[in-house]
Amino acid sequence: MPRLAPGYDTLGRTKDEGEKLDIGKLRADTPGCDRVVHLNNAGAALPARPVIDAVTGHLELESLIGGYEAADRAAAELERFYDATADLIGAERDEIAYVENATRAWDMAFYSIPFRAGDRILTTTSEYPSNTIPYQQLVERRGVRVDVVPDDGDGQISLDALEAELAKGDVRLVSLNHVPTHNGLINPAAEVGRLCRAANVLYLLDACQSVGQLRVDVGEIGCDMLSATGRKFLRGPRGTGFLYVRRPILHTLEPPFLDLHAASWTESGTYEMRDDARRFENWERYIAGQIGLGVAVDQAAAIGLEAIEERVTSLAAGLREALAERPGVTVLDRGRRRSALVTFTLDGHDPAALKLSLREKGINVSVTNGGQQRYDVRAAPAAVRASVHYYNTEEELESFLAALPAP
Repeated sequence: MPRLAPGYDTLGRTKDEGEKLDIGKLRADTPGCDRVVHLNNAGAALPARPVIDAVTGHLELESLIGGYEAADRAAAELERFYDATADLIGAERDEIAYVENATRAWDMAFYSIPFRAGDRILTTTSEYPSNTIPYQQLVERRGVRVDVVPDDGDGQISLDALEAELAKGDVRLVSLNHVPTHNGLINPAAEVGRLCRAANVLYLLDACQSVGQLRVDVGEIGCDMLSATGRKFLRGPRGTGFLYVRRPILHTLEPPFLDLHAASWTESGTYEMRDDARRFENWERYIAGQIGLGVAVDQAAAIGLEAIEERVTSLAAGLREALAERPGVTVLDRGRRRSALVTFTLDGHDPAALKLSLREKGINVSVTNGGQQRYDVRAAPAAVRASVHYYNTEEELESFLAALPAP
């Protein structure tokens, strides 16, 4: 288990303090904290020193003894990734696949479903554009239909409307994002899962913005498939991600492409797929990244997802409150539960230009593109997105607020 410093039983928590996070220790182990106020964690979080060391150490080993040989030597660390990730989300190790990013993980799950003409896909108004494009591709290729479930009064997916759509029949898949990228809410993933199980409908959860900032348990949620990334709230390397597939449905899914790792070429001239989730993997992969992601997952688990969730949602709530009090600021976040993502506009200031001006002051934020949110008629054309993590401080948020120009 990676460690921060002597005297700590787990990363960032003292023996005397139990669940309390020691932010100073966590920041000391994050080199980027000395250089920037990083409020773009929903884009890519700052990695911690153990993750950096794991990745660079393996790359150095490859340079010294060769890539194949280095992979052989790192076999235990590569296998550790499956155990760590399964433990993090309440799964079994044979239900986990290492994939190069969250988009590809989602694609591998989505395109493995044997859709037929007339099948319905139910999704939400806040769906990611990277997912809506594949929906439309299958509308043209397979003759499926995509129905967008409306929001409830809080702005999240309406459970009543979803239940009514499921009752109409012909639904092959419910596809949902856990945390949208542009409006701060947390969708009621577990409640959706209960409705899907009752209707015997497949449920694919895109958790790229939730794993690492919220406690995510696939058993409690009831999803059949879950995709996630390393670079966001898990604080892992870019170019890494994973896919969870519930074992009872594995035999019903055939990945859109296979190789000699995902399947075997049999003597009879056909092929036989693996019987675990690694049928969704490629043989060639970013080995150093897989090792680094395993370290990042171990760190998140050691710190504690409950403690992380409490910290990030508290910071975000305080930031929303402070922004709402400023003249000219409109906070755009919705939902009964809200995440670490805070979105807003400032009168008289273009969000893209504001992002660049803040970057010049050493403050990182992002911009959401409402024009890509074609299902969401309430989405702003563009907005500033400030996304916090547990290593951010109240003083950093004050610096961010002070750096905002007047309307």
